[in-house]
Amino acid sequence: MKALQLTALHQPLALVDVPDLTPSAGEVVVAIKAAALNHRDVFVQQGLYPGIALPVIPGSDGAGVVSAVGEGVDPAWIGREVVINPALNWGPNPAYYTPQFKILGMPDNGTFAEKVVIPVTNVYPKPAHLSFEQAAAVPLAGLTAWRALITRAALSTTSQTPDRVLITGVGGGVALFALQFAVAAGAEVWVTSGSPEKLDKAMALGAKGGVSYKEPDWHKTLLSKATQGNAALAKAGYFDVIIDSAAGPDFARLTQVAAPGGRIAFFGGTTGKITDVQPSVVFFKHLSIFGSTMGSDAEFAAMLQFVSTHQLVPVIDSVRPLAEGQAAYDRMNAGQQLGKLVLTVE
Repeated sequence: MKALQLTALHQPLALVDVPDLTPSAGEVVVAIKAAALNHRDVFVQQGLYPGIALPVIPGSDGAGVVSAVGEGVDPAWIGREVVINPALNWGPNPAYYTPQFKILGMPDNGTFAEKVVIPVTNVYPKPAHLSFEQAAAVPLAGLTAWRALITRAALSTTSQTPDRVLITGVGGGVALFALQFAVAAGAEVWVTSGSPEKLDKAMALGAKGGVSYKEPDWHKTLLSKATQGNAALAKAGYFDVIIDSAAGPDFARLTQVAAPGGRIAFFGGTTGKITDVQPSVVFFKHLSIFGSTMGSDAEFAAMLQFVSTHQLVPVIDSVRPLAEGQAAYDRMNAGQQLGKLVLTVE
């Protein structure tokens, strides 16, 4: 079968022939119809991810059709359209994963291939309203956003009093899913981005407003807009829930814009160490700050159900054939994408 393979760090992916796959007990083979990139894939290529073992077929996200089953797996799975949960071996504790936890695509071969072998417990029926390309864009980013927003930050999906939500860096895949989930849940959502185009897209998806984080005092501008110039409300803080992927020095500003009792969840650290946070702001405002990574099997199922119930469609930047995978990597590395980068497999 054909696959995109990474054989050396800092080198382009190569489309190669690799041996066909046979499922072991409890496994299925999925004939991939579409796969999608995540920043994790680029980080692996750049040697910026722990435990890299080469050669490897990257790719965590994928959707396709079950083509074979291993011993102990119901043959009725064959021919079903499925989406893959890339979080392997989370385990029984909903609060934290097991030492055996890993993400599909490193060290295990992933979805940038004509086929992938995966435990049957990690395949789920594809939401009927989504194409294979759209479904492939959901798994890793959707799961990460769901756990950060719903589980960790405790955004209610049924609240009669909507939370006020801030999502930073809204051009990224996880941030866009967080935006879509929060809007569908009835929250009042505001965003930040360094791109006017991405701010406009967020507004089209239901955000009430946004500001550029490139402004020196973006947090003050944001509070003024969100509170409609109410100085007392701005001073207290406005946002009940904040979802962040950057961390870094600006994290301190998130504690300033958070409302009393606010919850801040972050799943990344693209701008470095968190600095300059004033403890008094955190404890006097009774803020809760959560770290978050991926999610459990139950969260993946709940996230897919929410996507189906609300007929959500992920934002896709572009679709390319598998052979042009390196071009998608280059686009992501340059920060040019708005939404998910998808690869199709003929």
